[in-house]
Amino acid sequence: RYKSVVTPRRAAVAIACCWIVSFLVGLTPMFGWNNLNKMRRTQELNASHTEFVIKCQFETVISMEYMVYFNFFVWVLPPLLLMLLIYLEVFNLIRKQLNKKVSSSSNDPQKYYGKELKIAKSLALVLFLFALSWLPLHVLNCITLFCPSCETPHILTYIAIFLTHGNSAMNPIVYAFRIKKFRTAFLQIWNQYFCCKTNKNASTTTAETGN
Repeated sequence: RYKSVVTPRRAAVAIACCWIVSFLVGLTPMFGWNNLNKMRRTQELNASHTEFVIKCQFETVISMEYMVYFNFFVWVLPPLLLMLLIYLEVFNLIRKQLNKKVSSSSNDPQKYYGKELKIAKSLALVLFLFALSWLPLHVLNCITLFCPSCETPHILTYIAIFLTHGNSAMNPIVYAFRIKKFRTAFLQIWNQYFCCKTNKNASTTTAETGN
């Protein structure tokens, strides 16, 4: 049923939609939801006649209302909680199947669902790393918005921002070390494009085709 539902075309459409939505959400501050007007009003109230200069700092430029209400409460927290519930259900179903002695979907249910459990653990690890990387920044943003008098050290903000960028580098490593198919594909790409090594199987197939 999975192969009939998740076709290559549907997968491509889903991936394209995710990228489009991500671009729109990420570029929203450039469309006007930022602190530019607020900074200009502050300068006017201070009766400053100096040239208007934007201080390029995260909390100075980006609107905390955008980061908390729109970004966190709409696009981060609900999907995170939804994925958590889905993985809990997946682990529960796999646990039930592993406890069964007979399965119609496989001649060796323990081996089959053991592999499924390993993949589920790997994907759950990706979800955990996502939460670990993104929640600190959003917690700091909530503190900044809901407690203006509370001061958070800038170093914590920089570390939190670094974690969000580092999350993109974590996923390929997790996939490569936890899932064999990803590891094999990763090594093939690495050997072919970075080590200038050709795939022996591909070379053999090409030679046979030429003959």
